[in-house]
Amino acid sequence: MSVTTPKGFIATGGSMGIKPTGRPDVAIVASATGAPIVAAATFTTNLAAAAPVQWSRAALEATCGEATAVLMTSGNANAATGQAGKDAVADLATAVANHFGVASNTVLVGQTGLIGIPFPLAATSNQLPGVLKTLGGTVTDGHRAAEAIMTTDTFAKEVVVEGPGFSVGGMAKGAAMLAPNMATMLCVLTTDAAVEATVLKERLLAAVEVTFNRLLTDGARSTNDTVICLASGVAGPADPDALEAALTEACASLAEMMAEDAEGATKVIHLVVQGATDDAAAHAAARNVADSLLVKCSMNGEDPYWGRVVSELATAGVPFDLDRCEVSYGGITVCRGGEAVAHDAAAVTAHMRERHITLTCDLGLGEGAATMLTVDLGYGYIDENRTTS
Repeated sequence: MSVTTPKGFIATGGSMGIKPTGRPDVAIVASATGAPIVAAATFTTNLAAAAPVQWSRAALEATCGEATAVLMTSGNANAATGQAGKDAVADLATAVANHFGVASNTVLVGQTGLIGIPFPLAATSNQLPGVLKTLGGTVTDGHRAAEAIMTTDTFAKEVVVEGPGFSVGGMAKGAAMLAPNMATMLCVLTTDAAVEATVLKERLLAAVEVTFNRLLTDGARSTNDTVICLASGVAGPADPDALEAALTEACASLAEMMAEDAEGATKVIHLVVQGATDDAAAHAAARNVADSLLVKCSMNGEDPYWGRVVSELATAGVPFDLDRCEVSYGGITVCRGGEAVAHDAAAVTAHMRERHITLTCDLGLGEGAATMLTVDLGYGYIDENRTTS
């Protein structure tokens, strides 16, 4: 399964020499015909957006939602690199465009790695033509692309979802700097469904909102976050609702993989807040809990310290009544009406020892509900990030 599973796509991955180890560091996903196809994307809300984000935003606006290829590199974020960084993106896009004989603004670019370090274009660009020659439509070609965008990831993240008469393929990278809007990540989705650019963007944004925008590992929002979807149209028209469902399933699967692979994490926490006055309030409360270092430390220590959870719910800036609050771990209620209740402590202890933990908070105030995917704070995270990373 890969981005080449949907009909009408080719891909590859290889090395341009960005990573001093020689490991793969460049991936390309493209239209099999070499002609522009429908495309949509969403990007980081970080105001220090990297050069590739600026390029791709402008390119999609100029083409009214069309692209021939996506170029992604790893090992250097090309963020906070001034005009030289912007020129590097333009040169890379032009090189790919020349390979296909199309305009440079039909090539979208995503990059990931260290911030503030000049992109080594002069030392790497001469290797790109060789990588482009290896483009192919096999699953192996798609897997090479997924491997090439990894940084601190420990495994390539790929997914395929079959819809009624069409399919969606996807690849992503991300193991840290994951915070809502968006979760550091790069993602390319492909589909052989025929869909208009405006509809694809609308449905992609909806899918991202309930998946990647509900993922929080360390609360840090990257300069480079990019999710791009290409639609070849080879399979013919698809029901927009069915397409959105398939995109949502693909994004949810990739988000789960990112949580599983989060730097230093030992626990994946499925956090549910219900009983809020509305969904927005539930989301705000859930995010406050997911972002809490104290809650994360409790999870790492396998300690069901619900007092920290209640404290974060009460400071989320949404309606809250301690006397109505209920907290459960693994479906076992430990707090009701704002105070401890008798429960099966052994069962809770057993649940806390599991890799996946379910934390449910009921505010008792309404029908609002939201979910978040987060992780604990482990020693490995500090080891990974105590120096430039």
